[in-house]
Amino acid sequence: MLIVYEGELHRVLTIQHITQGNKRGKMQVEMRRLRDGVKMEYRYRSEDTVEKATLEQRDMEYLYQEGDNHCFMDTTSYEQVHLNKELLGNAVHYLQPNTKVVVDLYEEKPVGVEIPSTMDLKVIETEPVFKSATAASSYKPAKLENGLTVKVPPFIKEGDTVRVDTGTDEYLERV
Repeated sequence: MLIVYEGELHRVLTIQHITQGNKRGKMQVEMRRLRDGVKMEYRYRSEDTVEKATLEQRDMEYLYQEGDNHCFMDTTSYEQVHLNKELLGNAVHYLQPNTKVVVDLYEEKPVGVEIPSTMDLKVIETEPVFKSATAASSYKPAKLENGLTVKVPPFIKEGDTVRVDTGTDEYLERV
């Protein structure tokens, strides 16, 4: 979520509800200022108001990486925008050429990207299965084509395609 705090745009990283004994509850918010990447914490009381940033969303297609910048193309106007990898966060691991994404714009400036909730990726490296290993809750690490390592069941082998949850970086199923 993006909020406006002290007149500047901030991305909310974590939220924690705190109640101290008989006192009123507060929300402990960890956020990062988008302008310079400074991380800060703030406690909101129940009387405080939060201004949520109004974002415009555009369908775009990921094109390529150039250094720390990633290039996206608007699918209707063919206009190209560049986003820094710091703005992309964890989504940078899932960007592959021709991937359809939604880019968030605040006052015509790109501030983030929304990727699909799941992606199908090829396993390029994993350990072989051991016959003596138990079947109950035994997972092994597997390196995917995007460089990410996830835990997969023992029957997954190199060359298999697996579906991964992009929000949690967890294996979902073999496709």
